[in-house]
Amino acid sequence: MRIRSTLLFFSLILPSFLFAQKTVTLSGVVREAETGETLIGASVVAPSLGKGTYTNDYGYYSLSLPAGSDSVQIRFIYAGYTTSAKTLIISADMRIDVELSVASLDEVVIEADSYEEQLNSTQMSVERISMKEAKLIPALLGEVDIIKTLQLKPGVTSGSEGSSGIYVRGGGPDQNLVLLDNTVVYNPSHLFGFFSTFNADAVKDVKLYKGGFPAQYGGRLSSVIDVKMNEGNRKKFAGSGGLGLIASRLTLEGPIVKDKASFIVSGRRTYVDVFTRLINELQADNQNFNPIPSYFFYDLNGKLNYEISDKDQLFLSGYIGRDRFKFEDGTFDFSFAWGNSNATLRWNHIFTPKLFLNTSAHFSDYQYVISNRFDIFSFDLGSRITDGGLRTDFTWTPNNRHTVHFGASGTYHRFIVGRLDAGSSDSTFNFESGDEYFATEMGLYIEDDIEVNERLSLTGGLRLSGFQSDSAFYGNPEPRFAAKYSLSQDVSLKLSYAHMVQYLHLVANSSTSLPTDIWYPSTRRVRPQASDQLALGVTFALGEKYLISNEVYYKWLHNQIDFRDGANLFVNEDLASEFVFGQGWTYGNEFYIEKKAGKLTGWVSYTLSWARRKFDGTWRTGDYQFGDDINNGKAFFPRNDQRHNVVVVAIYEFNRRLSVSGSWEFRSGNATTLPTGRFFMFGPDFPSGGGLATVPDYLERNGFRMPPYHRMDLGMVIRFFPKWGESDLTISAYNAYNRRNPYFIYIENILDENNIISDVKARQVALFPIIPSITYNFKF
Repeated sequence: MRIRSTLLFFSLILPSFLFAQKTVTLSGVVREAETGETLIGASVVAPSLGKGTYTNDYGYYSLSLPAGSDSVQIRFIYAGYTTSAKTLIISADMRIDVELSVASLDEVVIEADSYEEQLNSTQMSVERISMKEAKLIPALLGEVDIIKTLQLKPGVTSGSEGSSGIYVRGGGPDQNLVLLDNTVVYNPSHLFGFFSTFNADAVKDVKLYKGGFPAQYGGRLSSVIDVKMNEGNRKKFAGSGGLGLIASRLTLEGPIVKDKASFIVSGRRTYVDVFTRLINELQADNQNFNPIPSYFFYDLNGKLNYEISDKDQLFLSGYIGRDRFKFEDGTFDFSFAWGNSNATLRWNHIFTPKLFLNTSAHFSDYQYVISNRFDIFSFDLGSRITDGGLRTDFTWTPNNRHTVHFGASGTYHRFIVGRLDAGSSDSTFNFESGDEYFATEMGLYIEDDIEVNERLSLTGGLRLSGFQSDSAFYGNPEPRFAAKYSLSQDVSLKLSYAHMVQYLHLVANSSTSLPTDIWYPSTRRVRPQASDQLALGVTFALGEKYLISNEVYYKWLHNQIDFRDGANLFVNEDLASEFVFGQGWTYGNEFYIEKKAGKLTGWVSYTLSWARRKFDGTWRTGDYQFGDDINNGKAFFPRNDQRHNVVVVAIYEFNRRLSVSGSWEFRSGNATTLPTGRFFMFGPDFPSGGGLATVPDYLERNGFRMPPYHRMDLGMVIRFFPKWGESDLTISAYNAYNRRNPYFIYIENILDENNIISDVKARQVALFPIIPSITYNFKF
């Protein structure tokens, strides 16, 4: 009986193994037909088989299908492009490269699954912006800014009026990992924070991760901004540019070898200094004229790529950006210069249709120098951080329901902190000061995406990070987890958790990121920062045009760094002694509705959030104890705590020649510190007169709120189509209804007729009134 049962079992099971349907792999690259640029996140689906996938960050896809003699239709879909359909008989592994054409406004380009990736992916808390959207949204002085566009997304705010600084879910500006083609950009802003370093003409794709971080990312607590550059037109030589009120741009690109190798060079420069220099020269003989300081910034992007074979491709990209401020009047010479330099050499290799490799070597440098010259004396102050490293990332796709990401990275850091050089030309006086640190940062990760069934998908990852500096070594496991459960085809629930560790710290005593901020490594006395973030969300598609999402999050912040009152940040060879360590927590709700198809597109978002910090002076490590507290050890709101944030963005395309756009933002006022009283001191003859000095009394940090901030921007784009290409006039009005939003508040002493202080009043300083602008853009 037992033998008969065994024979029956094998007679039923064995044929299923012997005659199981063979699986083959369809793979390839999806590109734009007009330029040859790869398309990131394009859908590749076999509708009749219910199978599909998406292209990765390099346009590559891998789709497992059952082998057979019957024909199968494969559809290639990308928003804003004409869908391509190919009918194939797939009996063995096959490579199909596809080119998609940009759709006209009259073409039907909406697909029923246009939001399928957002619904079915376990990834949550991610925002992606297209360059088309960014270029239509009104911008300050007409300068398109991808960072300011990200500030219009839920959970993201700016530090102050007009700033390109970014605060994500209650985190600080140093807690954002900004990447340009896999290299770190340490100060992503120009003009003291009013413009970002990214020239939109050179940018291909931007993703912002606010939580649920993939395991490949590490080193920051609050967000990852991953910016990819264009690769250059592989088909023909082309150019684009623009002439604005304060800056001009020019981009040139084209094939080196058609369909095999290409280049792109993109530059931008302001020219206010040209006019100020001319005015100074015209007033040179006027003794009562005060010279106008000179300021300008420029940036230059470049990229080369060469397709060695169907399986190998090389990329070399670089960026350099500089700001220059200078003032001189014949006896006194002051200059301030700062900027970033970045370079990446990258190799993509396809081992098999299921195994993809991306390896890169990267270099990054940020520095600032303040120089003073007076008579024979000179004074130079500066800081610098320089990185060099290697990174390798693998993607293995054994089947459509299973994707594994794994890789490793290593970065060598060099820090020059507060370098001071002072002296005289006759060598009678010389002085040098400053610290130099070296550190090595390492990472090893693996992440597994599994589709358990049609409703449930799971992602589990682990990152092992390490940091060696100052005879100290820190090692930390950073687990990541995400899950998606589909309630229906149009509704999904998502959950994510991420533990992040940050080994580099930004030394700043201002509420906004400034060029003089200093990057400082973790040492024996300065432990790394860490965070734990938990998020829960629901996403659903409303028809084919609308996507609605709502997320709640809670983030715990550990080993947060601030400065004790009266801290000395410059020319301090024991900077760590000025630090105060504590903890923080942030939580909130983000509601978002988006429309991407049709003549009217845009989004509406509402964020309700809280952020708190606490420094009670109890932190200790080894033989070191830091006993200073802030706010008497009580929890307080950081400056960027904003209770309510509402954003409305709308873009309407009348036809191919005319589009209009507008954005409106409301947010609660920033927390700020103001004196709650004053007391008097007698002493030398103070400016207030009578030997009486007024001293403000501060009881609570950030105990007051600025007035609410709100602003409307309007824009219009008029397009022309001459024989040589395309052009347009972009007209915009920043702060269209002239709201005088507070930039900062100060206390003014009111004097009586005897020049004695009789009262004090709080005064508000507003920065930007209504600012109209016009920019001429062209393409050929």
